[in-house]
Amino acid sequence: MPKANCSLLHFHRVLVLLLASLALVLSCSAPVQKPTGPGADYQDAKDMFQRNRFDRSLEFTDGLATASPATKYTERAQVLRAVIYTAQVESCKNLVEAYAKGADETKNTHFKAEYERLRHDNLQDGMKAALGLAETAHQLLEGGKVSKQLTLEAPYPSVEGPVEVADLEKVKQGGWIEPDHQDAAAVDSLNEGVDDALAGAVGGDRAKARTALASGSTTIDGLDFTIFLGNQLVVGAALFDRKSGNDPVKLRAVCNEASGAVKTAEGLLKETPNADKEKQVKKLDDQIKTTLKHI
Repeated sequence: MPKANCSLLHFHRVLVLLLASLALVLSCSAPVQKPTGPGADYQDAKDMFQRNRFDRSLEFTDGLATASPATKYTERAQVLRAVIYTAQVESCKNLVEAYAKGADETKNTHFKAEYERLRHDNLQDGMKAALGLAETAHQLLEGGKVSKQLTLEAPYPSVEGPVEVADLEKVKQGGWIEPDHQDAAAVDSLNEGVDDALAGAVGGDRAKARTALASGSTTIDGLDFTIFLGNQLVVGAALFDRKSGNDPVKLRAVCNEASGAVKTAEGLLKETPNADKEKQVKKLDDQIKTTLKHI
């Protein structure tokens, strides 16, 4: 046999042996354990969050957030839910304002009626989200206590929201957008809300939030998040005022949770005084009192 052919045959034999050895090593390696129980639910919640399926993420974290006794996933589920509810409140608020403005500006009676319906529907959704946020705040800050360090564990959503929803700007001018554009505007608005909520939770902008969650998890200061949560509760409470939902009982209930955030923050500040944070808490307390005047 020619020398070249012998060398090629030898190479093939060595390659076969290497591949066989690799297959043996892989077959003997311990299989990767998939999470079970609460861990599996939280993994599903993270997967849904990354896919911009925030409704499904709330479903998977519902039981985790109320678990008794608490598990290692309870607190982080509450943090994630607070971010999602914050985004929903902000999104619905923007939609309500856009459709209310559109109804005022349009001269077409059909457009006006449709925009008033959309305003009503989004207001209802926003109020539901505000109550969800209040419930989550109550769970996280129960007893006036919060961890000094919290974990926000979630991948950054795969679809980033726009800085401005173009269709809603058209609506504000009294222009008409078709139902498919109405649906798209709602999706864009929610994605925008989630991006902004993540930015607020980490105390920065979208770029900072994306960097912080590059590994799938980040640590956030408990005091900062408590102040953030209190401010978002005030935004949610406004959906129940006389000009919006006109529900004083629920407005007061949401404001009570915001006041709970103030008390929790004040407790942390007694342990570690910070003049700047004290001003932020005082401003939050003033905003709560102002909101309560709109009952």
